[in-house]
Formats: sequence, C-alpha cells, structure tokens
Amino acid sequence: MNRTRQHRRGVVTRDATGSGSAEAFVLIAIATILITRLYLELTGYPQIGGGNLHIAHALWGGALMMLALLTGWLLIGAGARVAAVVMGGVGFGLFLDEVGKFVTKDNDYFYGPAAEIMYILVVVILVGARVLRDFRPLTGRECLASAAVIAGDGVARGLADRRRELGLALLVQAEQAGAEPTEVGPVRALLVSAETTSDRLHRLQQWVPRLIPGFFRSPRWVPVVGWLLVLSAISGLFFGLLGIALGGYFYEDDDITLRLDGMNPASVILVVNAAVTSMIAVPAMIARRRTDRLWPLRWLRNAALLFTFLNAFVDFATEGFAALLSMSIGLFTLAVLTYQIDAAVRRTAGEASESPQVPPGDHALQP
Repeated sequence: MNRTRQHRRGVVTRDATGSGSAEAFVLIAIATILITRLYLELTGYPQIGGGNLHIAHALWGGALMMLALLTGWLLIGAGARVAAVVMGGVGFGLFLDEVGKFVTKDNDYFYGPAAEIMYILVVVILVGARVLRDFRPLTGRECLASAAVIAGDGVARGLADRRRELGLALLVQAEQAGAEPTEVGPVRALLVSAETTSDRLHRLQQWVPRLIPGFFRSPRWVPVVGWLLVLSAISGLFFGLLGIALGGYFYEDDDITLRLDGMNPASVILVVNAAVTSMIAVPAMIARRRTDRLWPLRWLRNAALLFTFLNAFVDFATEGFAALLSMSIGLFTLAVLTYQIDAAVRRTAGEASESPQVPPGDHALQP
C-alpha cells in the first residue's frame, strides 16, 4: 500500500524550497519597482537613448528575465538558481513598472490603475505560491525528489552544511511517508559524500543582523510593532469604509486637514488590504501571549509584509514621496519580526540538538 501511494505522482511535483524562491522573486520585483520610481523621480525621468530613440526600462527587464531563464536551463547548482531568482525578480520589476504604457493608447507611464494591476499580479503570485505549498503536506516522493535535487547540486558544485542538513532532513520525511530504502539510500550517500563548500549567502544573512544595535534586537519590540500594525490596519479599515460610505470627505482649517477618498480602485484596495491584515494580525497578537510556538510571529510577519508592500504600491502611485515614511515604518516592522523569528528558530534548533533526535518540523523545509 505504501509503495502504491509513493508512486502516485500527481499532477505536479513540488520543490520543498520552491515557495521561498517564488517569494524572494516577488520581493525583489517590488523593491525594484520602488527603487526605479525613486530614481526616476530624483533624476527627472531621463531619456535613455538619443534623438527620437528611447530605450524603455521594460526592455531591460525583458532581457534580465531572458537571462534568468537561460541561467536556469543551462547551469546547475544553488548559486545558479539564486542568480536566476535575482535576475528574474529585477527584470520582472522593471517590466511591471511600465505596465501603464502597455494598457493605455497614449503610453501613459503614470496611468492611475497601474497600481491596481501591479497589486493583482503580486497577490496572484504570492497567494498561488502559498496555496501550491500548503494545500497538502509534501509527499514522500516530493521530499525524495527535493533531496535528490540538492544531492545533484552537491555532485555539481559541492554543498554547504546548511543545504546538506536540509537534504538529510527531507530524506527523513520521505522515509516517514513511505519512501523505499533502496531509493533513499543512494541519495543519502550522495548528500553525505558531497564536497563541503562555503555558504556566502547564509554567512551574509548571519552577518547582517550583527549590524543592528542591541537596543533594536530586544524582543520587547514585538508587541510594540505588532500592536502598531493592528492599530494602523484597523484605523485604515475604519476611515477607508467611512470615506466610501460618505462618498468622499474633505475638511481643512488652520490646524488640521482631513481627506477621505470615496469609492475608487485605490481606496477599495487599501480597505481590502487593511481588512485582511487585521484578520491575520489580531489573532496572531492574541495567540502569541498564549503559546511559545512560532506561528503567531510568522502570521504577524505575513501581515506586515502584506500591509507594507501592497500599501506601498497604491501610496507611491497616489502620493509620491509621501509614501516613503509609511514604507520605512513597514520595513522596520518587518526587520524586527524577521530577526525575532530567526532568533526563535535558532533557539529551537539548539534545544533540539541537545535532546534526542525527533523528526524535523516545517522549519526544516525553509530555504
């Protein structure tokens, strides 16, 4: 029976680390859009070319996406995949930044609904990657295949210790899911015998947090940024719905100016985003007082990620550089939560190494 289940391949075979690459691709694309808009604003929207010639940066984006595909097709190894993700993310960001030109007759770069188009594409990619990863646990075949991919990288370029440990953890899960020992054994042998290489990216990830002053590494920041996120989301939802209900509202005197937008695509996106963020962040903040597990922090980070970057799309399109302040606050929140999650994972791993070995949990599958 186990062997029959093991050989049911299904429609697709998922990579255990694929969702992390997809999310990195989207984050790099978002950062590219924001950096591009900032650069163009500061430089007065220069024309690349001469005379009547203008080389749109969407073309550079297409070239980078082409290079990303070629890199993935032609080269083997984790480094090649990282390069493909970076080039693809930058290329997609440059392409998506000019979407307004492709959906208007007059090639309007500042076309208002371009922000909504970006929003939809980003949500589709992020949600699609999450659904594909989480709609059911990885099968034994998928764990075995993912470990075999890592082993293949080891044959080609060697393995960093972190990648080797990930591959071995996947094999443990594959065995628990019914993988045949005759299939697991050769993959494990390749993982164990692969040459050890340095992991520059992992070292960089470990080095960067050391630059953060100790004051900002305190766990006391978690409730501060968490409840500020909840307050921002709920207030955004309240005032957004109020503005839509009133059909827009504007008040100004010597001391205060209040403007509430009526029904329009941007206000609807902000309201929906605030509602979803509230539904994620409020349960996470309540749960983190009742459990030491990591999922409340991860939910909170997901809420901050959604609220920060999707709001930034609309804010930069409608408010210009006024969006930089809220963007900076959101990035600070993300940095605090990410650091605390990484610290908790390291503590959990340290406790596990001092106790009898247990099957790895979901954290072992993160890239």
